[in-house]
Amino acid sequence: MTTEKIADSDAISEAWTSLPSPGEVGVGLERFTGRRMERILAIVGGIGSTALGAQALLGALSRIDLLDGPHLAVMVMVFGPLLWMIVACFSGRWISQASGSFAVLYPVALAIWPVVVDPELIEADSQPWIFFLVNIGVVAALLAFSPRLQFVWAIGLPFVYGYVRLVQGGFEQSYWITTAFDVSFTLILGSVIVSLGWMFRQVAAGVDDARARAVETYAEAAASSAAEEERMAMSALMHDSVLAALISAERAESPRERALAVAMAREALTRLANTEAAIAQEGSDAPVARSRIVAELRRALSEQGADAVVEERGIPVTAPGRVARAMVLAARQAINNAVLHAKGRGLHVIVESPHEGRLTITVSDTGPGFDPAAIGEDRLGIRASIVARMAAVAGTSDIITDSTGTTVELGWQES
Repeated sequence: MTTEKIADSDAISEAWTSLPSPGEVGVGLERFTGRRMERILAIVGGIGSTALGAQALLGALSRIDLLDGPHLAVMVMVFGPLLWMIVACFSGRWISQASGSFAVLYPVALAIWPVVVDPELIEADSQPWIFFLVNIGVVAALLAFSPRLQFVWAIGLPFVYGYVRLVQGGFEQSYWITTAFDVSFTLILGSVIVSLGWMFRQVAAGVDDARARAVETYAEAAASSAAEEERMAMSALMHDSVLAALISAERAESPRERALAVAMAREALTRLANTEAAIAQEGSDAPVARSRIVAELRRALSEQGADAVVEERGIPVTAPGRVARAMVLAARQAINNAVLHAKGRGLHVIVESPHEGRLTITVSDTGPGFDPAAIGEDRLGIRASIVARMAAVAGTSDIITDSTGTTVELGWQES
């Protein structure tokens, strides 16, 4: 038996450690669009690099009879990292390292090109094979470097190629026209590549940020709703336990019954104290915008399936977090009462802030109304959830009801 208990305890401990904490939920999803965009850019870059790299390789092989040792070394220096970059782009692994290696080694190969190739074998009207890789160098920088370095590569590589080309041609006039055309073409194309990459990444980052804010808002709303439901359940439990203790104390006659009543009362008081401490720690004084309060009330209406709108009046203001939460919860209770007792007839919610530091929420309906004096002492929906809640944050609550309907006005004035 002892062994089985230890095994069960270990299993329970292992199960608890496997549960994600609130902060871990959603980790890895906050940059989903950004990662997808990086994958798309890598695949597109791999396709373009394959096409231009094949063109450059065919150009180099077509002049195989002119190749010597240094020329072959330059080919290995260029096509080796290029092949690694293409494989990395399609496989999705080591993209930054492979692209960075090509982005660094290609300018080096370009710089030593005049030393490797005999100028007498160069023709002014034909482009060397290394020219076709200029914009691949820009793509490599796009995949490996920061935006600032990307623009440096997009602008610098065409001019480096142009200077190398003119050095090869001895700065003769016949080289200037073709070189100027090549430089302008690669400069424009490289700038477009970097600009598109930056734009796509910014769009993806904006989508991820919007998703993160939405998830945070939904999480806070879900936590608020869960806390309210738990509080209502706890209040009902406390109410029942207190009543049970009082009834037992009233009916106790024997010493044993009195002892049981005392024990019940002690347990009820302990629970009440713990509940009060938990409520006192809830919320903060961080300012909450009126728009957020309106959004919470609209969500409450949607949850109740009420055919009503939340009307905004006055200037946008902010309220302390505790006040905003108390007003939202009190208004939710008023909405629940209107839906439950008035069937939601004529339900209308107005959030008004006539000036800075003043906020009111009015919930009205056209139901049959009710008699406040006829409400039993054990019914805490209005007394605790509306009146007491607003009083706890130095707010006001006015309830006007007759046969034509009920109006609940919640107010808060900055002191």
